[in-house]
Amino acid sequence: MDYINAFWVGGLICALVQILMEKTKMMPGRIMVLLVCLGAVISMFGWYEPFQEYAGAGASVPLLGFGNVLMKGVKEAVDKVGFLGLFQGGFKAGAVGTSAALIFGYLASLIFDSKMKA
Repeated sequence: MDYINAFWVGGLICALVQILMEKTKMMPGRIMVLLVCLGAVISMFGWYEPFQEYAGAGASVPLLGFGNVLMKGVKEAVDKVGFLGLFQGGFKAGAVGTSAALIFGYLASLIFDSKMKA
């Protein structure tokens, strides 16, 4: 049942984002920022943990999950070091995902012959 919940929740998130891309003039980068911010806001209210418990990877893999990770990092850092945690918590929490994206993107650029769009 975990796989089914992850599949339909992740698919629903992706379908809603696709509809947003098709029906509005928002650029993909802005939609991605919107998803990260939405994940952080949902996490701030404490709703993301039960949602992620139910949906599993369907909730943690999309960009909503990255917003949740950043917010959790900020909360932990603020509890530890106070005000400065606002600035360092997100960086520490998101460092692994960001580093992996950069490294795998670089490796993909070495393997595949990329071309600029005309």
